[in-house]
Amino acid sequence: MAERPGEFALIEQFLKPLAKTCPGALSLADDAAVLQTSPDQDLVVTKDALVAGVHFLEREDPGVVAARALRVNLSDLAAMGASPKAYFMALALPQAIDADWLAAFTAQLASDQDTYDIALAGGDTVATPGPLIVSITAVGTVPTGQALTRKGANVGDRLFVSGMIGDAGYGLAILKGEVPDATEAQARAAIARHRYPEPRLALGEGLRGVASAAVDISDGLIADLHHICASSGVGAEIRTATIPTSAALLAQIDVDPAWRMTALSAGDDYELLFAVPPGRTTEATAAASIAGVEVTEIGMITESKDIVVLSPENEPLPIGKGGYVHF
Repeated sequence: MAERPGEFALIEQFLKPLAKTCPGALSLADDAAVLQTSPDQDLVVTKDALVAGVHFLEREDPGVVAARALRVNLSDLAAMGASPKAYFMALALPQAIDADWLAAFTAQLASDQDTYDIALAGGDTVATPGPLIVSITAVGTVPTGQALTRKGANVGDRLFVSGMIGDAGYGLAILKGEVPDATEAQARAAIARHRYPEPRLALGEGLRGVASAAVDISDGLIADLHHICASSGVGAEIRTATIPTSAALLAQIDVDPAWRMTALSAGDDYELLFAVPPGRTTEATAAASIAGVEVTEIGMITESKDIVVLSPENEPLPIGKGGYVHF
């Protein structure tokens, strides 16, 4: 039996050829597809599937499952600068899922629909022996030609991130019992960041025409920075001393300094990482202020094809695999 390739090799070898006649698929190399449907609007379509025991804990609260399933898709729309319009959902339900579970699950979806101005437009439900799978396709719009993509970063562009980095991965580690010395306050804040990501939709909309490239941080800051660099044919240098870090995670780093690098590869932050031409950084920070989101400059795009991570002492640090790998 032939060995199954890794995630990106699988996409390159088997799936990318299926998309070659669809320019809007962007060679399956971005956060979403961009399809021109009218003279003044492009349709942005993204799809993510969440599997119990892989993307959330087996016995996670149904409201948490719902929030994560919808919001991670909305984060992809945010990374493309799109405004959400509707979503489609497929549910593969094990026998153990009962009416009470479904009531809690759909109540959270209803709440998030109100928050993010989106509605369910269709989908499918099937039975399965397990595990639970929630697959959502989210649809948004963006003015023609203004979608943000991973391709477009240029040498000298400044790199920014929204929010705080590393808390979601830290929260998951706590839930899995891997951080026994976390205080109750640390645990509560970090776990909330893992369970309820905040898609940066208003920021993404504000970065249209300002950012040269963007991606949402799902697999880890270093891994997703690599996506921008690979698509744009550039390298990057980031400084750990400038990466925004919460008080809870800083306390953990004091106990275990290895967490400084772990935070950059743990994934699940669903913040935006974006490149901005040096003459437009004021516009980017103004867009963030209007969106009510803190953004921080953490480095710049370089001519080298490598990613360099500098310690607080400006020494290069080993980055290993750099992030979550699906296969």
